[in-house]
Amino acid sequence: MPATPMEVDLDRARALRVLGRGAMGTVFLVDSDPSRPGCGGCYALKVFDKRSVGPTKRDADRRARWEVTLLSRLAHPHLPSLLGTAETPDLLAWAIPYCPGGDLNELRYSLPDRVFSPAAIRFYIAETVSALADLHASGVVYRDLKPENVLLRADGHVTLTDFDLSRLLPTSSTSPPPQQQPPVFHCRAKREPAVSVSVPAASTPKQQLQNLVRFLMRSNGAALELAKKVKSARVSPVSRKFSASFGAAWGKSYSFVGTEEYVAPEVVRGDGHGFDVDWWALGVLVYEMAFGRTPFKGKNRKETFRNVLHREIEFPGDTQWRMPELTDLISRLLERDPARRLGYAGGADEIRAHPFFAGMAWDLLAELSRPPYIPPPAEDAAAGEGFDVRDYFKKLHQPPPPNSDTSSSDFSSEF
Repeated sequence: MPATPMEVDLDRARALRVLGRGAMGTVFLVDSDPSRPGCGGCYALKVFDKRSVGPTKRDADRRARWEVTLLSRLAHPHLPSLLGTAETPDLLAWAIPYCPGGDLNELRYSLPDRVFSPAAIRFYIAETVSALADLHASGVVYRDLKPENVLLRADGHVTLTDFDLSRLLPTSSTSPPPQQQPPVFHCRAKREPAVSVSVPAASTPKQQLQNLVRFLMRSNGAALELAKKVKSARVSPVSRKFSASFGAAWGKSYSFVGTEEYVAPEVVRGDGHGFDVDWWALGVLVYEMAFGRTPFKGKNRKETFRNVLHREIEFPGDTQWRMPELTDLISRLLERDPARRLGYAGGADEIRAHPFFAGMAWDLLAELSRPPYIPPPAEDAAAGEGFDVRDYFKKLHQPPPPNSDTSSSDFSSEF
């Protein structure tokens, strides 16, 4: 059973540095004992600023609270635990264990040839499968698997992070969904405003989402122009009411959600999706770890989605005969028909039984498996350093000082 989370005192929390910024919040490294800096250990504090999300505030707030709720229920060695929470009129914060080893993307780029060995892939993917299996057993589909979301703990084992795009999938039902107004979707990209795309009316949710996809694939408008500017945009739903109502009816989600290079074809087609989208993303992750790139990335979002639907998987050189088990695992995970995809019939057990994992002691992963990389000891900030978390956000919302001086030095300091 997960432990009861504590109440985080934001007035006393001293952040040592910013660990990362994302669409759903800023993550800080926080000293757990500010009265004895550097002695009490550290934790990661994710803070959602309620004032910074504009017109999507209600949806963002709902997803932030969903993530907190889900974390409070997790109790698995490769999933984070909720250490504590805090809320003010402007901020919602939650504490999770700090992972000093960074993420798999950072680790891959630190390697000489920027690819992992088959043994390292086997280790990290086995622990990722174990984490996904626990989520799926709880009825949760993750929907944002990528190397940036696979963190390395101090002992070298992995932990998944960022659950705001996950959702609970109900039991399937044969009853047809009720009529609803077509939803509006936002395509979210870093440093760019959201682009709204309205979907023409249709008689079923599947047709509604297919209309959206056709619109995106034909359009030369703002949504696709925005997509050309970003490397790997995250696509997230605005209408939770839509996805909840239809998902409850069919046991699937119809949200257009994920990170574009890892999005499964059934999401692009608008067929509705279930847990199998996580196994597709796992195949993309394995491919990237083995070959240093994702298999379907195009020049822009439109081309990436077209590749997801139509491009055949290409393996470099003689890989298929040198590493047949690895390439077979990738090919079976990247099956476009979800009903034929590895993991569809038997879930995680079907993946565990694949020859690539032969000899893996699945029940003793954390105890017997030796991580291929152990992060160096974390270096805490020196005593007396740090900054106030609440002041950090107050300064973000302060109006800029009046331009009383138009000198070139003042002008350049704004950039």
